[in-house]
Amino acid sequence: MRESLPRHPRARGTARGSIAALAALTLALTACSGSDTGDGSEGAGETEANGPAGELTVFAAASLTDVFEEIAASFEQQNPQVEITFNFAGSSELAQQINSGAPADVFAAANTATMEQVVEGEGLDADWAAEHGEDGRVFVTNTLQIAVPPENPAGVEGFADLADEDVAVAFCAEEVPCGAATLAALDSADLDITPVTLEEDVRAVLTKVELNEVDAGLVYATDVISAEGRVEGLDFPEAEEAVNDYPIGVLGASGDPELAAAWVEFVTTEGAPVLQEAGFGTP
Repeated sequence: MRESLPRHPRARGTARGSIAALAALTLALTACSGSDTGDGSEGAGETEANGPAGELTVFAAASLTDVFEEIAASFEQQNPQVEITFNFAGSSELAQQINSGAPADVFAAANTATMEQVVEGEGLDADWAAEHGEDGRVFVTNTLQIAVPPENPAGVEGFADLADEDVAVAFCAEEVPCGAATLAALDSADLDITPVTLEEDVRAVLTKVELNEVDAGLVYATDVISAEGRVEGLDFPEAEEAVNDYPIGVLGASGDPELAAAWVEFVTTEGAPVLQEAGFGTP
């Protein structure tokens, strides 16, 4: 995120204007070089120039899209020499990409099982893992809700209603975290529900509901909030048996593990209020 510096107005051809321009230039050069006291101390300009710099690639679960983009905007504002690029998708797909050698610095998954796949494959940065955990650091939790279109045209009131053959339902595929959570909720409720579609990530399920292509879908509570009224969310007791822990970690193949660790720390500290407002729970 770069901002262009304002242009200085052209100096007029008078002696006073030339002297003023020269003075301004001298002051600017002095500021850029920092205040050299002769004892090796650094001025404010030099300290700023030595701040974090570089590019980060963050692989993150689709349900983190909105909050991570908001947190990244704050991080880049505070660290203008840093640029963050995201890859949002289903956690299992991201894990496969990482273990196949896709370049990434940080991985944030929607469940611990998917993070374990990466730990067993490419692995986390050894120094970071030694301090924060070999299987990543759980930083938020998330819970399923039934998403229905506004005014709930199918009249869905609870989880059991999704078993009605007249109700078209969208689920996540079982290999992704929201799909695994769905299976856990179904087992808890002892229900057998056949969805009309299985989607590759939770945002795809949400889109099906938003477009009124299905009567209901199982998504995370955070996705309902992010939809901003385009869907309605229904709580159901069985969701408490399928709460997902979200781990995050610095990857062993990171080209800049120190910068990656700084981003993770920012997410878990200054980013915490953003995550809470979006509906994520505290582990």
